[in-house]
Amino acid sequence: MLARAVTFALVGLEPRRVEVEAHIQGGAPSLTIVGLADRACQEAKQRVRSGILSAELDFPGGRVTVNLAPAELKKEGSGFDLPIALALLAASHQLPRARLAEHASCGELALDGRLRRVGGVLAVAEGARRDDLERIVCPYEACAEAALAGVEPVGVRHLSDAVAYLRGELEPPEFVVGNGKARRRPLDLADVRGQERGRRALELAAAGRHNLLLGGPPGTGKTMLARRLPGILPPLEEEQALEVTRIHSVAGLVDPDHPLIGYAPFRAPHHSASTAAIVGGGPRLRPGEASLAHRGVLLLDELAEFQRPALEALRQPLEDGELVVARAAGSVRFPARFQLVGTMNLCPCGARGDPGAQCSCSAQRLARYRDKLSRALLDRFDLVVTVPRARALELQAGPGEASDPVRARVVGARLRLADCTPKRTAAADELLTRAVERLPLSGRGRAKVAGVARTIAALAASDAVLPEHIAEALAYRAPTELATP
Repeated sequence: MLARAVTFALVGLEPRRVEVEAHIQGGAPSLTIVGLADRACQEAKQRVRSGILSAELDFPGGRVTVNLAPAELKKEGSGFDLPIALALLAASHQLPRARLAEHASCGELALDGRLRRVGGVLAVAEGARRDDLERIVCPYEACAEAALAGVEPVGVRHLSDAVAYLRGELEPPEFVVGNGKARRRPLDLADVRGQERGRRALELAAAGRHNLLLGGPPGTGKTMLARRLPGILPPLEEEQALEVTRIHSVAGLVDPDHPLIGYAPFRAPHHSASTAAIVGGGPRLRPGEASLAHRGVLLLDELAEFQRPALEALRQPLEDGELVVARAAGSVRFPARFQLVGTMNLCPCGARGDPGAQCSCSAQRLARYRDKLSRALLDRFDLVVTVPRARALELQAGPGEASDPVRARVVGARLRLADCTPKRTAAADELLTRAVERLPLSGRGRAKVAGVARTIAALAASDAVLPEHIAEALAYRAPTELATP
């Protein structure tokens, strides 16, 4: 007696078809799972057995073998529980095999037969659509997520419901389709008092998708500014939203009520995060913080406190917009096109740059602190800004400009840059050439100055990049205490 169920394994973000074959033959009762299954998948034997019995169904007797084909593809996670259980029930003639073959399925079984959500349902549903399977049997809470792929989800809360549906005895319950509205309320720029230069840099970063480094003494508002960048970014386009949602789905971070992430994501890992946590990988090759920030913002607060290997690993995605995680068994690609925002003190004690404090750092200690950041990494920041301590009058002033009008200007500038990139005038080109000769600007630094100048021109609704635009852009690249080795 042989039956098959269809599901999908994830290789990075890519779904790979897996046929779950269940074979029953005479002999002493046993259940064996083969096909390069990891520990969580092997533990399905206990969950499936208990779930079938709890659903008041008959667990097959005799020697039962479950093969997860293709055998050379590694199978990870508990999402194989449901297809394994359905394949066993079809092999023992408790549900029609032909009808099961028309559906994909995924989900984790509880010991009482209830179904639990698993990560990556969206990718599994996309695999089903690609293989012309129009329906996917999944936990009810994952229906809205699966529907984003364009397949019809069959949401079930219990194994007995899935069996009744496949027997034609039960119609699946309707579900509410989620929407792409943000689940959080972005922080408002109106909370920031003063710091006009920092606010200007934040607007430029949002309009031109530039990387931003904020330095200065503690308490000057560096982190406060950085955390308000997502609030002035425009919403994601439909294709971008689906791409971001796919990454968060694999990581198990999707809201079941509103699965489509229609806003720019924001990630702020702690400085103790490992390289694998930042760039992805690990035993199960899952996306890291850099990929979770795709199409959004990656904030590294206290940049110099992060492990140097983790920071250096960010150089590739900052240039290519993707991460390649290589292992002996192969490699996977994760999209990672994010805006990097870093904050840091100017010295280990934090007093440097503060007129009201005296720095106690020795030259050797200061050199070690700055050596934590390579020149190659610093060169990838388009905007470098020192944030001074706000004056008393600024702190007592009323709220600053809110995020909404700033976001409107950002959207307008992005539209202008998309329609027609402003060209440099001869005078602007000459100023940029002189700056390259006199300042320590690398080829990458020159390109970044030119890019920031185009953004400044777009925000000013100028059809050309003028010398004053180049001059302002150079002010964000000039040697400062922050970057001087």
